[in-house]
Amino acid sequence: MRPLPQWSTVAIAPPSQAVTATLRWDGKLVDVTADHTVAALKPLVIATSVDAGPHPVLEYYDSATGRWLGILHLVRMAPVVTENTSLALYHVAAGEHRCLGWPRRPWNAWLQNRLMLKHQAPHHLAMEPAAVQQLMIAYLCPRPVVLVSVGTPGHQNIFPMDLIGPLERSGYFSLALRSTNVSQPIMRDVRRVALSNVPAAMKATVYKLSEHHKQPLPDWNALPFPVRPSREFGVPAVAGALSIQELSIVHSQEIGSHTFFLCRVMSDEQLVKGEQLHHTPGFYQAYRRRWGMPFAEV
Repeated sequence: MRPLPQWSTVAIAPPSQAVTATLRWDGKLVDVTADHTVAALKPLVIATSVDAGPHPVLEYYDSATGRWLGILHLVRMAPVVTENTSLALYHVAAGEHRCLGWPRRPWNAWLQNRLMLKHQAPHHLAMEPAAVQQLMIAYLCPRPVVLVSVGTPGHQNIFPMDLIGPLERSGYFSLALRSTNVSQPIMRDVRRVALSNVPAAMKATVYKLSEHHKQPLPDWNALPFPVRPSREFGVPAVAGALSIQELSIVHSQEIGSHTFFLCRVMSDEQLVKGEQLHHTPGFYQAYRRRWGMPFAEV
């Protein structure tokens, strides 16, 4: 048997409500579906507005079936402290899922891990297979893919990200960007970006723009789609986006492999309804297929 794909690229109308995420500790339960994000990949770190003690668990449930899908065991780290709030950071210590039955579940993980070790990137940012399996559990809540625009007189760029999301209780929105990204120092300096929430049909174009994590965009006219200025900042964004959000960066710090940006949403233009590009683990798509409700793949 071949392993399932690690990731399924799917089309979902936002906001996705397929999965519910719950923090549990000391007999307490808190819904954090819209209040947890990935803050770094190496080490794998989860951010949330909820201080859930030193050793909470993060559980995922399918909204349609009500079934338990997976769990991440967390260990508290030093918090992110700003002038107005303190956000909890948790290292992922372990995890497991129940999207596949026995014995397919351990067999699929073994096949995936063997493949990852065989093709592991030589650079220092390559994640260990166990951490990738934990990351896939964090993606049980399907993660939307956006195009991030940065625009200054001396630097322009646009690149895809999915390590993003709201931290609802604090009112922040977070971005976790690999610190090697060419626009990272510009973002820390100018403190403003625009996010284009793109239709799923733009998948090929979005993935091609991944090259701009390493090199800036030479000219906005070089893009294969039209752009329009964002409402407040005037940063070029995708004209055909489902929506455009402008973020003001209020805090940034390096956490392992990534720079964690805390932002305020300054504007949110809802332009057209449609299905947005999302990422979710292949084993969750297999689960949904078994229940006769797979996501549309793109």
